[in-house]
Parts: sequence; structure tokens; C-alpha cells
Amino acid sequence: MAVASQVVASDSRESAASSVSWAAVIAGALGASTATAMLALLGAGIGLTTLSPWTGPPSGTTLAISAVIWLLIMQWLSSALGGYLAGRLRIKWSGIHTDEVFFRDTVHGFLAWCVSTLIVFALLASSTSALVSGGARAVGGLAASAVQGASEGAAQQGIAQSAGQADPMGYFVDTLFRSSSQPESDRDVRSEASRILATGLAAGDISQPDRAYLAQLVASRAGIAQPEAEKRVSEVIANAQAAKQKVKEAADAARKAGATFALFTVLSMVLGAFIASVAGAIGGRSREDDMARLK
Repeated sequence: MAVASQVVASDSRESAASSVSWAAVIAGALGASTATAMLALLGAGIGLTTLSPWTGPPSGTTLAISAVIWLLIMQWLSSALGGYLAGRLRIKWSGIHTDEVFFRDTVHGFLAWCVSTLIVFALLASSTSALVSGGARAVGGLAASAVQGASEGAAQQGIAQSAGQADPMGYFVDTLFRSSSQPESDRDVRSEASRILATGLAAGDISQPDRAYLAQLVASRAGIAQPEAEKRVSEVIANAQAAKQKVKEAADAARKAGATFALFTVLSMVLGAFIASVAGAIGGRSREDDMARLK
């Protein structure tokens, strides 16, 4: 009965004590966060040394592969450091089974990785928010200046009607009053041609009546024959469609690159959590071995 009471008392004392050494976890997280910042700066420095204004920037594929590799290296090194510190600095547990000690050391390494990840993301969010807010204020100031300058210029030149170009119904109004007679001013001709091109490209292609009308405008204003004007209109429309296609391809490539980078970021984080857990177990085992040798 005495032995049983001693076991119960020991179990009671064990359940009352915390299984997590938060001081060790925070210390490991701070070490991992600092290592991440240092490695990020080192990677930026190495990347800048590879750039040259004479040879041109590297390809997007090269930049993406380099970024992913360095991201993995950052996660491995910083997670290993944080996990090892958390496992090595935790308090000594007495009367605990070896498997339980191994599990707790692993958890300490994992918790250190979690806290360091939150710190890094908080710093990134703060920096991004500051950059976005500063950029928004700068753009707002430039936009206000541009609007003020445009309004003053319009008042001075008497072209306030040019604001009608932004009217989404401008193209359809033009078709209502379209006639065989040409507009009087070059500004009216350019505005109407711009609306025709913008509406046609947004719809996917420019209709044949609009092409013929554009050719008439070009022939009358440029002083060239109708066939040459039609050829010029076709070339401009083809170039505009090619530019639109390039923009779409660039946007799609950016989307794919962003998705790939996000997936590899998650993969690196999973590997970092695993390495931190293993490093925590290694740190705890090293501490136990050193304490045993001192005895």
C-alpha cells in the first residue's frame, strides 16, 4: 500500500507540472526567426551579385528555381537551429519514460517552429502593410495632381468634352450618329477611333462595318488610298490583338508562378516543421547525454 501511495503521489505531482518549457520554446523561436532574417538578407545579397545591367536579368524560370531552393535552405537551417535550442534548453524531467521524453522533445521543437513562423509572418505582414499604405498615399497624391492638372488643362484649352471617352456608351452613341461625312477635328476622329478599337478588342474582334469605317477615317485624314488605309487598319488591329494576347499570357504565367511558389512554400514549411521536431529530439537527447556524463 505504501508503494501504491508513493506512485499515486508521484503521478499527482507529474500531472500538476507543465509538460512544456515555454522559455525554451521562445528561445528556440527567437533563434529560428533571427536565422531566417539573416538567411533572407544573405539570399538577397547573393541574388544581387548575380545580376548585371550589361547581361540583362536572368530568366523567370531561373529566378523561380533559385528562390525555391533558397527557401528550402532557409527553412532547413533556421528550423534545425530553433528546434535544437528548444530541445536542449528545456527543463529536465525526472521519472518520465524514455518514449515520453522523446515525444516531449519533439513537441518542443515543433512548437519552436510554430512560434518562429508566426513571428516571421507577423513581420512580413507589418512590412507589407507599411509598403502598401505608403504606395497608396503616393499614388493618391499623384492621381490628385494628375486630375488637377488635367482639369486645369481642359479648362484652358476648352476640351472638357474629352471626358466623354470614358463613357461606356460612347461607342454605341457614335454608331447612332455615324454618317458619310467625317468629323471635323482630329481630336474627334482619334476619340471615335479609340472607342471603336477599345470596344472591338474587349469583345474579341472588330466587326467588318467598323473596320470599313476606320479605313474611311484613315483614308480621309492621312490622305492615302482606301486599300492602303484598309491594310493599315488591319495591321493596327492585328498588333493590338497580339499585345492583348501577350498581356493575357503574362497574367497566366504570373498566376501559375504564384500558385507554384505557394505550393513550394507550403512544402518547405512542412519540411521545416519536421526538421524542427527532429532537431528538438536531438537537442533533448544531447542534453540527457551531457547530464549523464557529468554525473
